[in-house]
Amino acid sequence: MTAVIEVRNLTKRYRNTLAVEDVSFSIEKDTIYGLLGRNGAGKTTVMSILTAQNFATSGDVRVFGERPYENARVLSRMCFVREGQRYPDDATPRHAFRIARLFFPNWDQTLAERLIDDFQLPLKTRIKKLSRGQLSAVGVVIGIASRAEITFFDEPYLGLDAVARQVFYDRLLEDYTEHPRTVILSSHLIDEVANLIEKVLVIDRGRIVMDEDTDAVRDRAANIVGDAAAVDAFVAGREVIHREGLGRVASVTVLGALTSDDRARLAAAGLDVASVSLQQLIVRTTQNAASIDADREGALR
Repeated sequence: MTAVIEVRNLTKRYRNTLAVEDVSFSIEKDTIYGLLGRNGAGKTTVMSILTAQNFATSGDVRVFGERPYENARVLSRMCFVREGQRYPDDATPRHAFRIARLFFPNWDQTLAERLIDDFQLPLKTRIKKLSRGQLSAVGVVIGIASRAEITFFDEPYLGLDAVARQVFYDRLLEDYTEHPRTVILSSHLIDEVANLIEKVLVIDRGRIVMDEDTDAVRDRAANIVGDAAAVDAFVAGREVIHREGLGRVASVTVLGALTSDDRARLAAAGLDVASVSLQQLIVRTTQNAASIDADREGALR
């Protein structure tokens, strides 16, 4: 696959805060990525640097093989839609779409009109008077109808209700199927986007902790439940990323795909096994990483 974004040793520091620490990754052409992680993990900072709206403290960023800052050739091929996007005080959705139509060379007006109808957007109402959901819909329309070669969605759809969010996911996937491009979805609604994304990038406390195909991630962990002693015997020697207990019953999440022999042992021991959702895996992985970091910091004191 062809990489359209290459990031090497990216670091961003705000005075005493290290927002992004020595991050390296590549983004492939015509692929939907999930840039996932908790609020404050560094997702928006990374996207802002990739779209030349922020500066890196150190490291190298290439988009289409070039540095994006003050580079019209690169910037005209990207669309960055973010929550809380600001518009002029007297701007209406109609104004916003007219400007987007001029800026994005692949803009599809017919698609934009369909999306406007889907979200029932009032075109003549000033944007500052729109509800949060309507404001989110303005960003979603621009992000999809722009058909930019790279589109970043930085949780601009959080103002949408569940039905409208599903419309967004459905329309994005429909148009992506007919007109492939690179899409980076930043979200903490992980289970909602799990069936949409093809690649997973998880950032936690400014560092990449997961960079894999979504299908590979789905089989990466399992949850073992049953008698605590039997569970402990089975997970011995395996990487445990989460454990809960109630009396003599334990629930343990372990990394690593289970073999047919493993499943036979589990059945013989009377233990239950369940798959771990993408959201559960990411939550457990980031919790485990935080616990390891805390232990290291304690050891250094």
